[in-house]
Amino acid sequence: MLEEKVRKVLDKIRPYIQSDGGDISLVSIDAAAGLVKVSLHGACGSCPSSTATLKNGVERMIRTEIPEIKEVVAV
Repeated sequence: MLEEKVRKVLDKIRPYIQSDGGDISLVSIDAAAGLVKVSLHGACGSCPSSTATLKNGVERMIRTEIPEIKEVVAV
């Protein structure tokens, strides 16, 4: 199941985000569009580097492990 795969990747990423005082949670998945929506919490929600973390870290890891995902966005 796609949601389970995404959650497993987020669980791998979560300790790194938490070490900076933040957290990440899955909001929704649009399988047809290959889109994952996540919510950044705590320090990550207001950090100026959060876009870089999202695109260069979270999105890259998810796309590497789940090729059908094309984009990850924060909501």
